[in-house]
Amino acid sequence: MATTTTDPIALWQSILQAGGVRAYIDAQLKERGFLVTRRDADAMSDREKDQYKKALKQEAAEKKKLKKEAWAAYKTAHIVHLGDGVFWSDEAKPDKWDTPNSEERAAENELPALDSPKQLAEALSLTIPQLRGMCYHRDAATKLHYVRFTIPKRDGTQRPIWAPLPKLKAAQRWILHNIVERLPVHGSAQGFLAGRSILSNAAVHTNAKTILKMDVTDFFPTVTWRRVRGVFRRAGYREQISTLLALICTEAPREIVQHDGKTYYVSLGARCLPQGAPTSPALTNALCLRLDRRLTALAAKLGWRYSRYADDMTFSLPAGHAGKPHLGKLLGCVKRVVTAEGFEVKAEKTRVHRSGGRQSVTGLVVNGDGSPRTPRKLRRELRAALHNLQHGKPLKDGDTLPRLMGLAAYVYMTDAKRGKELLTALGKFATGGL
Repeated sequence: MATTTTDPIALWQSILQAGGVRAYIDAQLKERGFLVTRRDADAMSDREKDQYKKALKQEAAEKKKLKKEAWAAYKTAHIVHLGDGVFWSDEAKPDKWDTPNSEERAAENELPALDSPKQLAEALSLTIPQLRGMCYHRDAATKLHYVRFTIPKRDGTQRPIWAPLPKLKAAQRWILHNIVERLPVHGSAQGFLAGRSILSNAAVHTNAKTILKMDVTDFFPTVTWRRVRGVFRRAGYREQISTLLALICTEAPREIVQHDGKTYYVSLGARCLPQGAPTSPALTNALCLRLDRRLTALAAKLGWRYSRYADDMTFSLPAGHAGKPHLGKLLGCVKRVVTAEGFEVKAEKTRVHRSGGRQSVTGLVVNGDGSPRTPRKLRRELRAALHNLQHGKPLKDGDTLPRLMGLAAYVYMTDAKRGKELLTALGKFATGGL
């Protein structure tokens, strides 16, 4: 009697070769001797009826077993389901929301061809079940692909960070380097891009008459998985692949709850970009392409300059501007554009800095027509700490040698000569010298 292979992948190939699940099951029932030829029971004797019923029961039991094996094999090659609130169909068919000529657009962006979940799984060095598990959404999960910790914010509150576990982080890094970093980004975006930094961001706004700084409220949490899916669709991927990519790059904000001695991670809302995922910053740059384009055009029309570093939007009016500043009009229009693009301005963090006082952009002073520079107070603190070290005095609370080296590197970024002197002097203490 023939037996089926225990390898689900090989079994699924056998099912495909047989012409589908039903054809495979019928062939196996016949081959194993369980397929019963249907007859009219009225013409049977009682003994024949008993034997006929027994054969039908055996056939039904074997058919149930084969269906179970076929279903297990099907799941090794198909996503099947991705959890509550996520639409999924294993049938690869065009979707009305797919970008027209999507393959051509993906090719223009030099993106890898991903036409099926199998191709994506192979690219990420995963099996289909592993890919499904990585994407699956549960409102109350007992395990996550993230580790949660907090870091202090400048206002004294704690910022939750969800750091992806190694396998998920590797998948996100592949998506970042092979897809997201190849997507078009506006020139006014200065954060998380090669060759751009807080220094290039501040350099846009030197020698300004007036500087307007505005923040976006809950920047990452506002970017839900459906918006991320839209980014991948516009890049040139179809519904299936875009859904999987978006789910890999997002997670729901969660509360950790203990119940009956068990830990649950309870969803507090829709999946969104997590603080801590390597893909999150670059995805916001791609998503904000139209926002940056609109704000750049608005600023230019009113005589202002514009740049964005993550959720920090900065506008500056050049010192030589002779016309009206139109500050009120700029404020109102920016709020309307930001709202239209699916975000919200954080009103309490809107600031206006005029040339009479210190003007800073992403932590660097931009007064005058010189290059951006670190605050004088920071440089004084560094020199004072170095003086204490040189004279054997203790550092003030919170200061450590690695922190001082980091601040010296910060100075070096804007003033190479002064920064190198500080790094050299501090380096002697790092190596135990004098």
